[in-house]
Parts: sequence; structure tokens; C-alpha cells
Amino acid sequence: MESRAIFASGCFWGTQYYLQKAKGVISTAAGYIGGHKDNPTYPEVCTGKTGHAEAVEVIFDPAIISYEELAKLFFETHDPGQKNRQGPDIGTQYRSGIFYLDDAQKATAEKLIAVLKEKGYPVVTEVTKATTFWKAEDYHQDYYDKKNGNPYCHIYIKKF
Repeated sequence: MESRAIFASGCFWGTQYYLQKAKGVISTAAGYIGGHKDNPTYPEVCTGKTGHAEAVEVIFDPAIISYEELAKLFFETHDPGQKNRQGPDIGTQYRSGIFYLDDAQKATAEKLIAVLKEKGYPVVTEVTKATTFWKAEDYHQDYYDKKNGNPYCHIYIKKF
């Protein structure tokens, strides 16, 4: 049985790069969530006026990887203390956010944020009920794999 998760942590290229490599992840898609315009385009989201965040939808096998393990990876591959940015990418579209699909995901997100804060990490990650996820244009999908590159805004740092 498959499960679904949606995470936003700055540029969706780097977010997708790390999440798609986790064992138990079936597929990922870069896209947009949390805004007020249907079917937004990349140029529209880049203006910051649609309210969307660049995000990644993850389809995973919970028998192999849990939602909590994915959420930990999300927190360990970006700086959740940066408000509306990640590195050189600035704007609300680059905010840190977990878009939960049920109460269990919300509780897990809130628990992990509390753990990080207890450890002294600043966390501004928004925990928001998921709305429609709009898949981004094809050229954004699997960007770093297509370009044989590495993320410039995301690095892995063990936090848990």
C-alpha cells in the first residue's frame, strides 16, 4: 500500500534530489502547493504573488520507510530556521513547510519540530493542511539527475 507526503524546503530541485533517493520512495514530483491560483506556472510562482511554495510530492511504501523517517530527511536536508528562503533563493515560494494529509502526519511534524527546538535548532517550518498539489513543468522534474549535478541550496546535516 502506498502513502503520500508533501514537503517544501526551498528550491524543489534539491528537495526532490534527496527525497527520491530514500529507500522505500516509489516516486517524487516537483510542484506547487499552498497558493490561491489553479494550475500555476513556474513564472507565476516565481513572482511570489500566487502564494504557492515550491514543493515535492512523495509516494512511498510505509512498509519500507515511515512518514517520520521522510520528515526527518526533509529537516536534515535544508535549514528549517530560514524564513521564506533557502540560501540564495529568497521569497515565500521558498518557505519551509510540511503540508500534511492527515492528523498523524500533522502530529509527527509537530513532534519533530519540538525535538529540533529542544536541541537548539531554530525552526520556522510551517505545518499546513495540504491543498491541491500542482505538478510543475516537465523540465523541473528530476532536475539534478538530468543535469548530472548536485543541489546548491541543500546539503545533508544529521540532526536526529
